[in-house]
Amino acid sequence: MGTRKVRPVRPGLVAQLRRPPGGRDARIMLLAQFLDRTGTGVWAASSVLFFLFVIGLDAGRLGLLLGAAAVAGIAGSPLAGHLAGRFPVRSLLIGCHLLRLGTLGSLLVVTRFDVLLPLVAVTYLGDRAAKTLEMLFATRVAGERRTTYQALSRSTANAGYALGAGIAAIGLAVGAREAYHALILANALSFLAAAALVWRTREPRGQGLVAARTGDAAAPAGPPGAPSPWRDRGYLRFVLLDIPMNLDDSILGVGLPLWLVDHTGAPHALVPAFLVINTVLVVVLQLRVSARVEEPRQAAAAVVLYGLTMLACCTLLAVTAGAGAWAASFVLLAAAVLATAAELMRSVSSWELALSLAPVEARASYLGVAGMAQSIQKSAGPLLLTGLVMTAGPVGWLTLGAAIAALSTVQRRTAVRRLDTMIAPPAPTQYSANSA
Repeated sequence: MGTRKVRPVRPGLVAQLRRPPGGRDARIMLLAQFLDRTGTGVWAASSVLFFLFVIGLDAGRLGLLLGAAAVAGIAGSPLAGHLAGRFPVRSLLIGCHLLRLGTLGSLLVVTRFDVLLPLVAVTYLGDRAAKTLEMLFATRVAGERRTTYQALSRSTANAGYALGAGIAAIGLAVGAREAYHALILANALSFLAAAALVWRTREPRGQGLVAARTGDAAAPAGPPGAPSPWRDRGYLRFVLLDIPMNLDDSILGVGLPLWLVDHTGAPHALVPAFLVINTVLVVVLQLRVSARVEEPRQAAAAVVLYGLTMLACCTLLAVTAGAGAWAASFVLLAAAVLATAAELMRSVSSWELALSLAPVEARASYLGVAGMAQSIQKSAGPLLLTGLVMTAGPVGWLTLGAAIAALSTVQRRTAVRRLDTMIAPPAPTQYSANSA
């Protein structure tokens, strides 16, 4: 009679935050990320109102400002990956924090639009670059337990966002110019505190290169002959397919609120509940989800689950069109839960596949290119939802859900095929009869 395999009991969230994969350096970095995301939450909740009511921008110039910032953010990830192959990640990350400290602090005195435009663009570029560098740092210090570290990072980040939004709510309730300036100063100071904490970490040998899994070849520091992600069609295909695998972000932040307001009878006061649901579920469940996706093939399977979950979410949104207040409210909350469940799977699968599908000797530059998927989605996702999906009504949601589900199967097949190629044994050496 066979013995049943028992899954090991894992420590809870608080216990793992005290002793994260990577030890002291990882613990310091998680605290730095918490402070950074708290400041980011303050800015995200107050920036639009600041530009409208304090700076005095109209809707057109505000759209141009945010659009330029989003485009600059796309360049942040590959730039960070490129530099991380040549310079220490720790130094680069400190530089990103200090760069954002300077640009955001300048908003306290700058009011001209032609100066605001590059300042905000550089701030967003630094933001995306910092996130990529944090990913590289985690991969290096956490080693084989990188998915656990990523889960802790996600939980910490969401707790920071929630705290930042709460701080912003206090300032927005005051509404005075000085209150907005205090919120900007709080965000800028979070960058300074994060930079100070990162400075306390130690940079392992290797000029910022990521650590390999057990059994992988050592990763040299970006040798001249290292492969380029821009010439790797297979990896670029993965990144391209990963863009729609990030659409849960735009659906939760843009699609759900606008659909509620324009197409359902649900009360507008329900909109903040979407963020609350998302934040709480990510903090509570991310570690448990990550524990089930620790290998590349498990990550590939999770992509399909992501697609099916998004299909279910979009189907729920389609059936709420014209629904009454109670029915629409219940279904929309369920859709928010599904969008969050998809996010939980996506955050793990995308992270693991981006790393596992990259050559060991060039992971820094490859991960920088992989980070573009999320940046591009943040720019194009809202336009897709508002310009096409919601214009088409319920049919638009059903079509979007079906497309994501179909593309998720293509992504899984593509990832598995590349994994098989990467682990294929070398061809046997042919020896002549005289060699012995």
